[in-house]
This record gives sequence, C-alpha cells and structure tokens, in this order.
Amino acid sequence: MRLQAPVNPRAARTEQIILFRAGGQIFAVSSSSVQEVRGVDTIAATAAEVSQPTVRKVRHAVRRGDKIFYVVNGAIHFGLPVAAAALVFVLRKTRTALLIEGIERMATMTRLQALPLTYCHEERQWYRGLTALDQNVIPVVNPEGFLTEEELALLDSSLPPDFAPAEPNREGMDTAE
Repeated sequence: MRLQAPVNPRAARTEQIILFRAGGQIFAVSSSSVQEVRGVDTIAATAAEVSQPTVRKVRHAVRRGDKIFYVVNGAIHFGLPVAAAALVFVLRKTRTALLIEGIERMATMTRLQALPLTYCHEERQWYRGLTALDQNVIPVVNPEGFLTEEELALLDSSLPPDFAPAEPNREGMDTAE
C-alpha cells in the first residue's frame, strides 16, 4: 500500500525581482517597487545639484511632475567602491531614485529569509531580507530604506531656490499600485 504525499494547501508565494549591480555587488529589488528605469543621460538633463555634506550619497535631485526625487548613489549608500553608473531606478512610494551600475536580470523569488542578527545597525532598514538564487545569497533591498525622514528634511532644505517646491514635498509618493 502506498501513502499519498501530504498536500500543501498553501502555494508558495512568488515575487518578481530585479537583480542589479551597485558597487560591484548584486542586490535585488521587487519589480513592483520600481516605477521606472531611466538612463543616467536622460536624468542628467533635468537634475539639479544638491550640496548636503551630511548626506554624501545624494548629489542630485530630479523633478518628475510636481514631485522631487533624490538620486541616491547605491554604491556609496552600501559603503562599496563607486563605479560608473548607467541606470536610475525611480522607486515607487518613495522620494528616491537609485543610481546603479546596471541590471543583471529579472528573476522570481520564492522565499525571503529574515535578516540574520549580524545586520544590527542601519542596514536593518536597508534590506527586507535575503533570498537564494542559483546557489547565491542575494540581499533584497527595502525601497524605503535609502533615505530617512531626517535626511529628506536636510535635502529639502538644501535644494536650490529655483528647484525647491513651495512647501517641502514630504508626501511626494506615488500611490499607483
């Protein structure tokens, strides 16, 4: 007599992710978190320089309609060597545009592991967790972890007068799903 395998009533939840390179390392971000992907050249034409010494990872701001996005250099944010960047991810529901070296590929994530306790400082805000793909452990970034509220306030105060909105754009978040 054969026993039937137990039926798992919960199907594995999958999520489409984009694998990208910053500072020579591979990271992942949920594809649903990326509003648009732009080339650095197309963003540079509309960018304003931002000078805020305490937020070194941001050197430019970009206006998209009535919203201002701050361009965060991914390599500097993660404390990695800076390399030539080619693309910018405009992240949904944030005021962040992430400067990266390039996209590696799209993939499907079937499991998100909690961060180990060795991630114990600000990096706990940077990542949603870890995933394994092709026998590699990939950190999955938290789109809301690139800029804190304090950093946004500092950046808002350092915008050039002709670029700044009438009121600081704290909401500025895309609500489209």
